[in-house]
Amino acid sequence: MQQENFQADFAIIGGSGTLSLDFPKNISDADLISEFVFDTPYGRSPTMRLFSIEGRRVITCRMHGWRSGVTRANASRQIFWIFREAGVRKILSEGGVGTINRLLDPRDLLIPDDYIDLSVRKDVMLDGRYLLVMRDALCPTLRKNLLDSARRSYDGRIFDRAVYAVTDGRHFESPAEIEMLNGRADIVGQSLAPEVYLAREIGACYANLSFVVNYGEGLTRAWSHDTLKEIFFYDANLISNILVNTLRRIDLDAPCECRKLRKETLLKDVYNSESADG
Repeated sequence: MQQENFQADFAIIGGSGTLSLDFPKNISDADLISEFVFDTPYGRSPTMRLFSIEGRRVITCRMHGWRSGVTRANASRQIFWIFREAGVRKILSEGGVGTINRLLDPRDLLIPDDYIDLSVRKDVMLDGRYLLVMRDALCPTLRKNLLDSARRSYDGRIFDRAVYAVTDGRHFESPAEIEMLNGRADIVGQSLAPEVYLAREIGACYANLSFVVNYGEGLTRAWSHDTLKEIFFYDANLISNILVNTLRRIDLDAPCECRKLRKETLLKDVYNSESADG
């Protein structure tokens, strides 16, 4: 596919919440334009879909680009390299999470406003040109758009802020890990980082919709795998609709500080020198 043919202002990073759907084909007024795969500097990308809805062009992929034989760091680099080449400015992601806060239950919806990164995928970047200021890493404007759409679609509990703890997986966390995080984070998952870093690096706004699918180990009663499976399959359309309805509400020209929170690195001469030597 030629570069001029996959330009898009918006992206949706599909996670476990929409995994059971053939997204965006389940959306009646979504026009699927094409499917494509790119050879990126970080390996061959997952299958990406370009679609339009009400004239807005959107790129999406399944399950954060994760797949067998590709590290999660490289999967993230691949999709964000494509987003940068396509000119994406607004990114929504979704995924199932576990509880850390004892007051949360399965099927609670949360729109995180901060994070703690406990993963080892910290030095994940595209070119190292920028110092990334991680204040408001989850765009306040996009978060408000998500909140408004969620309230219109869901009559369950919705929380407009939460601290998301990022772990590596693919295993779930131990009871001791959950206890360590209790009081410091509200939910735990495996995808928010490095996506927040890469979104800031390409100058795009980023927000996340998290759906509680299980209790953190040792936090309360044992959770049921059947409940998790049921949520994935029966609530997928809800998550899909919230994301798409959010797309309809986004004002591309709304005031936002996200792009200003990436700064030219003071080490650019070092990076340039290493590139020349390499």
